[in-house]
Amino acid sequence: MEQNFNYNNELSGKVALVTGGTKGAGKAISERLLRAGATVVITARHKPESENPNLHFIPADLSRAEGTQKVVDEILLEYGKLDILVNNLGGSETPGGGFAVLTDEDWEATIRTNLLAPVRLDRAFLPQMITRGSGVIIHIASIQGKLPLYDSTLPYAAAKAGLINYSKSLSNEVSPKGIRVLTVSPGWIMTDSAAHMMERISESAKITIEEATQSVMSALGGIPFGRPAQPQEIAELVGFLVSPRATYLTGTEYVIDGGTIPTI
Repeated sequence: MEQNFNYNNELSGKVALVTGGTKGAGKAISERLLRAGATVVITARHKPESENPNLHFIPADLSRAEGTQKVVDEILLEYGKLDILVNNLGGSETPGGGFAVLTDEDWEATIRTNLLAPVRLDRAFLPQMITRGSGVIIHIASIQGKLPLYDSTLPYAAAKAGLINYSKSLSNEVSPKGIRVLTVSPGWIMTDSAAHMMERISESAKITIEEATQSVMSALGGIPFGRPAQPQEIAELVGFLVSPRATYLTGTEYVIDGGTIPTI
């Protein structure tokens, strides 16, 4: 879903970091901020498959403290500041089977990636934001923070719930100092990896891709909108939230899930 809106360079002069910015929603967010005029840095463990020369890539493993410090040092040395931090990195690689199959290592690795990585980056970049009295931090959480799937993503859901709680608390502390902190909690996103998963389900179950997609939506309890989100839809929300048009928004969680969560 390609959209060509004119953003009037509303982020001109701003330096932004998008973690996990090489694919999926992170890539879409990076490109959206770039179109709005920001200087955009992206980071991930591996180089993007298709490089955009206008995005500045720093390879790093943010699940490790040394990886976080590498990114912080390179950005502050090169640009001297960071205006926008989008903590998009996240994911789950734990096995299915519920609580009994999960080891300490499964829990620790998931929490390092989904909770400690943003905590470390926030802590490192906040002092210079506070000195300047401005900045925006976005935490990309998940509806699993409220709607956990215990079979295969229990640690991920717990880490994202912790991220939502932490984000609200951090906002209460730093909003009076001019820093806006917000949470975006997407539902299911049809990324390239999700599309490949639909192909695998389709082949193994001998059903169509549409039927495979419907089976996943049913497992989530249904998506009233009738489809998963596109990465660009997540990016558009983030692009608005970091813009000068959202200057009174802070301390809030924005759920973008097509109506998946069935309660208010």
